[in-house]
Amino acid sequence: MRSRVKVEAAIKPIPAALAVAAAAALACLVGPTTARAFDATQARANAQAEQSRAISVRPSLSGAPPSGRYMSESGEPFIFDGTRSRPLFRFERRTETWVLRPTPAPRGDIIYRNDAGAQVLRVTPGGGVTLYTQRAPNGSPASLVGGAAPLVLPPLGPIGLFSLMNQRGSQVSQALGRLVVINLSGDQSEELMVDALMVTTEAVIRMARSPTWRDELNTLRSITLLEGDRASVTFRRGDLLVVVNPAQELEGRPSSSTIIRAVSRDD
Repeated sequence: MRSRVKVEAAIKPIPAALAVAAAAALACLVGPTTARAFDATQARANAQAEQSRAISVRPSLSGAPPSGRYMSESGEPFIFDGTRSRPLFRFERRTETWVLRPTPAPRGDIIYRNDAGAQVLRVTPGGGVTLYTQRAPNGSPASLVGGAAPLVLPPLGPIGLFSLMNQRGSQVSQALGRLVVINLSGDQSEELMVDALMVTTEAVIRMARSPTWRDELNTLRSITLLEGDRASVTFRRGDLLVVVNPAQELEGRPSSSTIIRAVSRDD
C-alpha cells in the first residue's frame, strides 16, 4: 500500500556555523522515530550493500544479466536488478537508482542507457558485462560477485518527509549561499516523492560544487516537485520544476542526469 502525503514548505538557509546545532535541535523536535527514518533513507545504499552478501543471485527477465552485485575492474561496485520490465541500476556507494533502457547494438550486444541517453552498461550475447563511467569512459569489464536485495523505494512517513525537506533545503541553500525554496505537493506516492527529492537536491548540490556547472544555477530560487501524468524537468524564471508520475514508480522520476541537462539548457 502506498503512503499518502501532501506537504508544501519553504526552507530558509542556516549559517554554516549553526548547521550542526540546528540539525541536533531538529532531531530533538521530531523525535527518535523520525530521526531513525531519515537515517534509514540516507543510508539505504549502505544497508542494501550489507544485505547483498547474504542474498543469492536472482534470475533476470528478458535475457538480461543475472540480478546481483557486480564489481568492475575500475573498482566501482554496483547492483543490477533485472527482475522488472525495466532493469534498475545503482552504484553501491550512492543512493540514486537508475532505470535503464535496453537497445540493440552491433554483434548482438545490448546497450543499457539511462533516461538521459547515456550508456551505462553493455552486455554481450555471451554474458560479458562492461560498465561505463566518468572514471572509465571507454568501459570497464565487470563481474558478478554476489547476490543483492531488490532495488525498492523506502517508506519514510509525512513527518520524516518534512524533516528531510528541511535538511535538504538547508544543504542546497548553503551550497549556493542564498535562500532556495523547496515546494513539495502530492497525494499518491510518498515513497516516489522522497526519492525524487533526494535525487533533485543531490543534482543541484553537485552542480553547485562544480566549477563547470555552478554558473548555471545563478538564477535558481526555488525547487518544485509535483505529481503528474508524465515525468519531466523544466527550469524557467529561477524555478526548477520536477514532475513525477506515480503510476510508473521509479520510471516516473527523472534522473539526476536529466535534471542537470535541463538546468544547463535554461533559456
